[in-house]
Amino acid sequence: MVKAHNFNAGPCVLPKKAIESAIEAIKNFDNTGIGILEISHRTPGWERIMAETEQLWRDLLHIPDNYEVLFLGGGASTQFFTVAANLLNKKAAYLQTGVWAKKAIKEAKFYGEVEVVASSEDKTYSYIPKGYTIPTDVDYFHITTNNTIYGTEIKYDMDCPVPLVADMSSDIMSRPVDISKYALIYGGAQKNVGPAGVTFVIVRKDILGKVERKLQTMVDYRTHIGEEKKNKSMFNTPPVFPIFVMHETLKWLKEDMGGVEGINKINTEKAQMLYDEIDRNSMFVGTAEKEDRSIMNVCFVMAKGHEDKQDAFMAFAKERGMVGIKGHRSVGGFRASIYNACPVESVKALIACMQEFEKLNA
Repeated sequence: MVKAHNFNAGPCVLPKKAIESAIEAIKNFDNTGIGILEISHRTPGWERIMAETEQLWRDLLHIPDNYEVLFLGGGASTQFFTVAANLLNKKAAYLQTGVWAKKAIKEAKFYGEVEVVASSEDKTYSYIPKGYTIPTDVDYFHITTNNTIYGTEIKYDMDCPVPLVADMSSDIMSRPVDISKYALIYGGAQKNVGPAGVTFVIVRKDILGKVERKLQTMVDYRTHIGEEKKNKSMFNTPPVFPIFVMHETLKWLKEDMGGVEGINKINTEKAQMLYDEIDRNSMFVGTAEKEDRSIMNVCFVMAKGHEDKQDAFMAFAKERGMVGIKGHRSVGGFRASIYNACPVESVKALIACMQEFEKLNA
C-alpha cells in the first residue's frame, strides 16, 4: 500500500501522538473505565482537561490575563455573527481578502453598517490589499489572517487605531502572535489545533457589554465566560471529544515541537521548499502574489501551455499517495495545505512527485 500524504485543507492532518491518545481515551478516559465519548462533562477528570487546555493556549501564545479563552460550538461561521452581535454598535470595518471574509461581512450587516476598507476580489483574492486606511469612527476592524482557498496570508500583527478582530482559523499556532494587538481572535479548530467540532475565541474582557442591543443568552460571550471559573465554556455541554484532541495536539506542539516558535521555523522551511519547486518547475505556477504567499496553504496551477495536463497530474499524484491536493473550485489547480502536523517528509514527497511529472511531460 502506498503511503498517504495528507494535504487536506481541513479537517486535516493531526499529530499521530494526538490520534493515539484519542484512541486510548475512547476506550478508557482518565482510568475511569468509561470512554471519553461517554463521560459527563462534570467529571473531575474532564474539568482538569478543560483547565489544562486553556493553560496550553495561554502558555503557547503568551495570552495576557485580561483575555478570556473560550471553547465553543458552531464553527467559525457562527462567530461571523456572534462577533458583530457583541461588538457592533453602529459601524464596523472589514478587510475583504477571500470568501470567508466576504461571508463575515454579510453576517455583520445584520447588526449595523459595514465599511469594506479594501478588497482583493478584483484579482480573485490573489493578494493582500495594501495602502488602505483603517477608519477611526468604527467599533472594530476585522481581518482574516490566512485565506485558505487562495493561499494568501497576513503574517504580521498590525497596529490598529480601533479594536482589531481576527479570524485565525487556518494559521493560529503556526507563528508567534502578539495577542495584545487584538481585541478578539477566533477560529475553527480543524486546521492546526484539533478536529472539527470546537471553535476557539480569545477575547479581551473590557470590550464586552458595550453594545446597546440585548443579546440572546448563547450569543453573549459573557455567558460562556461565566462567574465561576469551573463553568467557563460549559454553560451548555461542550464538544468534549474535539476539545480532548485539541488538548493532546497542543501538548504535542509544546512538548515535542518547541512550541509556536519552534513550529514556525519548520512551517517556514516547508513552505519555502514547496514554493521554490513551484517557481523552478516548468509545469507549474503559483497563484498568489509572492509577497503574500501563505505558509499554510500553497496554491498552484499548471503553467501556460500545460493546462491540458491538470487531470493527468492529479491522477499521477494520487497514485503516489498525495491526498487532498485538488484546488478549491473558485481557483482550480492544486492546493497543498501544510499545517503544523504535516511532516517535512510529505512536502518532500510532493516535490519529488512534481519533479518526476516534469521529467515525463515537459
